[in-house]
Amino acid sequence: MASLFSGRVLIRNNSDQDELDTEAELSRRLENRLVLLFFGSGSCPQCQAFAPILRDFFVKLTDEFYVLRAAQLALVYVSQDPTEEQQDLFLRDMPKKWLFLPFEDDLRRDLGRRFSVERLPAVVVLKPSGDVLTHDATDEIRRLGPACFANWQEAAELLDRSFLQPEDLDDPAPRSLTEPLRRCKYRVDQTARGKRGPGSGSPPEQKSGAEGGGAGELF
Repeated sequence: MASLFSGRVLIRNNSDQDELDTEAELSRRLENRLVLLFFGSGSCPQCQAFAPILRDFFVKLTDEFYVLRAAQLALVYVSQDPTEEQQDLFLRDMPKKWLFLPFEDDLRRDLGRRFSVERLPAVVVLKPSGDVLTHDATDEIRRLGPACFANWQEAAELLDRSFLQPEDLDDPAPRSLTEPLRRCKYRVDQTARGKRGPGSGSPPEQKSGAEGGGAGELF
């Protein structure tokens, strides 16, 4: 998967905007994961409406406040913003674990052509091999929420990493005072349930409607 961005720089959406500019760093963040390519724009009303849904979807799968262990999931924002200022404004309230391409990188447009993105917003789901699992998962994410990941994980035959040490030890997620009790309850519940896993070239057009229904106009 890291080969898709070989020779490129990805930036973390944290306060320091750390750059992933080596093959080792890219591999650490992208290999053996499902990768979501989120094509959006701050000037697109439908993208603005969908962004909080996608943010909550991602957080509930990767933030250890919600899950015992973060899902094997990465998200790269592929900006279609007309200006860098709009891109920065759009990302301001998004998760710090999101990655994005520098505004000046032409790969932002090339990826849209490569994956035949015609409308915004669009979420392309890639297997760890780089093959496309879903060409546009926006509607699925709206309907099913985090349950999508279990379906994708099974379809992609994603290797379980649960035996590995947690990542991001240098940047631990905030813990609440009740976390030990929450984790204990989670383990008890899982045991009671039989230790089951999680449930089950032209710029693109904008999707119209409050929920991204029919075709919209070009922006």
